[in-house]
Amino acid sequence: MLTRLAVRRVPEGWAGAVPAVRHLVENGLEVTTPVTFLVGENGSGKSTLVEAVADVCRVNSEGGKAGTMYSSTGPATPLGEVLDAELTSKGLRLIHGPRLKRRVFFLRAETLFNLGQNVSGRYGFWEQDLTQQSHGEGFLTVLERMVSGPGLYLMDEPEAALSFASCLRLMALMNRVAGEGGQIICATHSPVLSSLPGARVLELGDDGIRETEWDRLQVVDHWRRFLARPDLYLRYALE
Repeated sequence: MLTRLAVRRVPEGWAGAVPAVRHLVENGLEVTTPVTFLVGENGSGKSTLVEAVADVCRVNSEGGKAGTMYSSTGPATPLGEVLDAELTSKGLRLIHGPRLKRRVFFLRAETLFNLGQNVSGRYGFWEQDLTQQSHGEGFLTVLERMVSGPGLYLMDEPEAALSFASCLRLMALMNRVAGEGGQIICATHSPVLSSLPGARVLELGDDGIRETEWDRLQVVDHWRRFLARPDLYLRYALE
């Protein structure tokens, strides 16, 4: 579906100084696996990259669904303005085909409930009123309704409202969608989500973007150490 990302030139403003963005400018990025996780510290460029892909796919970088009146309500992000995406023929149909047949959805954790106020109950979205559910229940309502079958699904920190058990439910959903011919690109801090078998894991940091194994992720190492000896971390954090 989506096979490669490339950047025509260095984007303007702060985005151009982010190492992961510079890596894209110099090397591009292959994105052919059904599920790709972008993992890294705050400020590493995870959200910046996912938002730019949303721009290229004509989805509002604040989150939403392609092919609706809510899908494009603002200017592209600096990276989105210069990003190119190579697509398979199937991807072209699902992303740039007839408006009502487009299958792209972007879940952005920090803006989901603003989106929900506009679209809950509308055709093609979810029926439930998210304000009548817990934060985590609302996230799962949206994910289970909007992420299904062939399509491109973008997620920015979907674990933000989810418990451990709910993260496992989301993993099962991701695995099912991958088997149905869908493609997921997910920015996350979660060592649970990023352990999904068969997923490609990309770590963003000072050196740009590197492919790695789940058990070599810095966030996995930190959690292991913290759970084994929290006092070693808290000694410095609470000083």
